[in-house]
Amino acid sequence: MASSLHAPDSPPQLGRQPSYIHFTPRRAMASFENLVVLANYEEHLREARKVVWRDRGEKPVEVLDLGECVEHACRGGLRAGSLAFAIRSGVNLILLLTRIRRIPKRFRLSLIRHALFGEDSMRFAATLGSFVALYKLILNALPIFLPQPQPQPSTTETERSLFRQSLTRKAERTADLTYDDSTYEEVELGVLEQPRSRRARLSASAQAHQVWVRKRTRWWYSAFAGAAAGAIAIMFEKRSRRVGIAQQMFVRGLQGSFNAISDKHGFKIPHGDVLVFTVCCGQIMYAFLMRPETLPYSYNRWIQVASKVPAEAVRMTKTLVREGRFDPADMERLLGHKHITRNNYAILSDRLAKARLPEGLRSYGNPIIPCAAVHPELDSCITVQFAHFWEVFRWMLPIYGALHFIPMMLFRRGKFLRNPRQMLLRAAWGTSRSSAFLGVFVVIYQTYFCGKHNLYEKLMLAKAPGARSWLSIVARRLPPGWAEILISKQSFFLGGLLSGLSLFVEEKRRREELAMYVLPKALESAWVMARGKGWVFGMGQFGDALLTAIGMGMVMSTYQNDPQHLSGLVRRILYQFIGPN
Repeated sequence: MASSLHAPDSPPQLGRQPSYIHFTPRRAMASFENLVVLANYEEHLREARKVVWRDRGEKPVEVLDLGECVEHACRGGLRAGSLAFAIRSGVNLILLLTRIRRIPKRFRLSLIRHALFGEDSMRFAATLGSFVALYKLILNALPIFLPQPQPQPSTTETERSLFRQSLTRKAERTADLTYDDSTYEEVELGVLEQPRSRRARLSASAQAHQVWVRKRTRWWYSAFAGAAAGAIAIMFEKRSRRVGIAQQMFVRGLQGSFNAISDKHGFKIPHGDVLVFTVCCGQIMYAFLMRPETLPYSYNRWIQVASKVPAEAVRMTKTLVREGRFDPADMERLLGHKHITRNNYAILSDRLAKARLPEGLRSYGNPIIPCAAVHPELDSCITVQFAHFWEVFRWMLPIYGALHFIPMMLFRRGKFLRNPRQMLLRAAWGTSRSSAFLGVFVVIYQTYFCGKHNLYEKLMLAKAPGARSWLSIVARRLPPGWAEILISKQSFFLGGLLSGLSLFVEEKRRREELAMYVLPKALESAWVMARGKGWVFGMGQFGDALLTAIGMGMVMSTYQNDPQHLSGLVRRILYQFIGPN
């Protein structure tokens, strides 16, 4: 029976299934296709993410003709404009949501629509998009029309690879600094001579970018491209915002250029950031008290709130020093202060009565504002400094807390999740230092203000006929006019200089950013004062464009040739919007 079913040469059938696993070819192909689809999907996600966030280490794009240059510029401008529009719309929406409960419901939808698609977002996108497009077009077109002459390459520059450079650095144990290819020569025994100059360590992609810069461009290409693009792009912004943007770009350009020059020539100013900050604070505090019209109104208002001093006292100080009088209405408003003490009320009432007397019957010396007008709620100058410090500290605590905690949560999530306790303590300590910095600033200036005015009053009383004390002897021997220095206009500038020393309370890495924040305000105030005296000329309606061109020329020249000399924040922003080239 079995022989009839099987062929004579075929093996007999077994009664069990084989123990190995069978793979159906169709399923295998389906699994392979799924892997391919998944890989393509992840690749598309990476490409889509690059539109929003540029990965580190992107290499320069090689542009060979004018057509590719225009295409590269249009792509970059469109990406920068879209990113700028999204950022500005998001910021506007977040700011609106913080106060939307106080807005009537019938206006909320229109305000949300304006925050997302309003004129501000459009102008911001047009400004950044046009700048990036024009900058990329000019920067990449100049090497095509004006090619860089190729120098004779040296053996060390052409044969030394990045891997060999890394081995050399490890051998020299320079963990934080590296040397340029042209700064040292090899010795036959493998020993290197002492390097002649140092440069900050750059990654492999950054070194590749520097190679591209040396091969394709001259140093002035980026400066010219930045200046031309900045002068045109700033016209898309509102006129009221152009000055602020131009000032920030100018001071950032000064910062990068100074760092590059100091590194090239090997000099450094100790505590240069604190020095810049103190000079700027001297100018700003002088302008706030003597020439408030030279500062923006919003900045004047912010200083007034931060000082915790009545606005009437500030106005009285200005008119007394500049005109020798004060408005009695300001004094009467101070007398009506709801927390004024009995002693301060008596002092201010006496000062108001003397001011209304004929000039010949007034007290000895020039009239000055008393301490009672600066702190009517407290009698003691020492007690009021502690009170004002605590008020300023508590007022700035949530603001600086947001500046320290929110970036940590957004941009350092990995490190925060690995060690949350240390990161929270570090952010809390930074918040406390920043809040204390502004509190110390206010305390220094008010202590100086009260001290010099009290000393002047005592000197004047000591010079009065019949006064007999050691202070009267000193007062009578002072040269004429020396005591008036204490209440002169220049004395308020000195108070700002002393207050600037409070920057030492702040963390070292934040000092330079704070100096760059106050520098534009001080320069603007000084320029307006100098223009009023006829020392400088006015730049007319194109002054903001000219200032932007100068600033962006310096910024982009430093960014392309010596990016390590720009601040980390500026460098990262430029890289995300512009890229290597």
